[in-house]
Amino acid sequence: MKAILIDKFCETLGQVRVSEVPSPEATGDNILIQVRGVGVNYVDTLYALGKHQNNKRHVTPPFILGLEFAGIVLAAPADCEFQKGDAVFGDHAGAYAEAAAGLAATLPVAYDGLVSAGRLRAGETVLVHAAAGGLGVMACQIAASRGCRVIGTAGSDDKCKYAKGYGASECVNYTADKKWWEKVNAMTGGRGVDVVFDPVGLVEPSLRCMASKGRIVVVGFAGLDGNFEKIAMNRILLKQVELIGYRFGQSLRENPARREEIWEQLYPMLEYLSVKPTLSVMYEGLESVPRALRDISERKIFGKAVVRPAIGGSVHRL
Repeated sequence: MKAILIDKFCETLGQVRVSEVPSPEATGDNILIQVRGVGVNYVDTLYALGKHQNNKRHVTPPFILGLEFAGIVLAAPADCEFQKGDAVFGDHAGAYAEAAAGLAATLPVAYDGLVSAGRLRAGETVLVHAAAGGLGVMACQIAASRGCRVIGTAGSDDKCKYAKGYGASECVNYTADKKWWEKVNAMTGGRGVDVVFDPVGLVEPSLRCMASKGRIVVVGFAGLDGNFEKIAMNRILLKQVELIGYRFGQSLRENPARREEIWEQLYPMLEYLSVKPTLSVMYEGLESVPRALRDISERKIFGKAVVRPAIGGSVHRL
């Protein structure tokens, strides 16, 4: 089958290539899935380039790139809750294959990061960075659905408009307003925000618009343009702010049952449209993956982008 195989870390995203790899077979308790769509995530670029800080422990070449998929079950064990023909979605290493979409790697991260790690409460004001991105859009919707006021930041007026369509009541264009935190302070009457959801790496400026005893949730290895912040601890002390690091993958490794617990909370939200999936771009064929990765790394994508592999009978084993 065809797949995006990383046999060594790439120097540029242009080096990402489609390769032929052996097709998996249904064995033991594995489920065999034909992938119909693969979510494009920023972390895919980090894995491909070897820039994810966790690469040496969990993802080392050779590996098939991609985390997030949707598809059709081709084969399943007799005692499995899934049957042949069922439509499924999920997250699993190696999604960029014809055999393996836009929720599994963003919605649970946003939910657990805000609700569990950030201890989000109704009535609070939440600042969501990169509010028009795949993760930010989900964070905006989750916070709004829990009765919070949501302020977003984004890199253009169009992105701010997009974020407002998914739960943000206000949004600041940080490209046009270099001191965007001043606008956030004005929006909150000088009080500041209670919670910051930061998948970008904007802790230091966020401290300038935090309420006393607020919480900043740093999601994943957030480093703006590859640079990780050095934080003046006196700012955290003066406002008694909590700085919380959140890693979805590590949380599940420590507590595998947590995945099911999270989705038990999310399914009703999806059913009653408290949270809506987003799809702004559809890329056709695995050959389009390098372009999709470049687009997301250059912040050209609003919401969620999906790659639709050519359907030809290849499968993915989970």
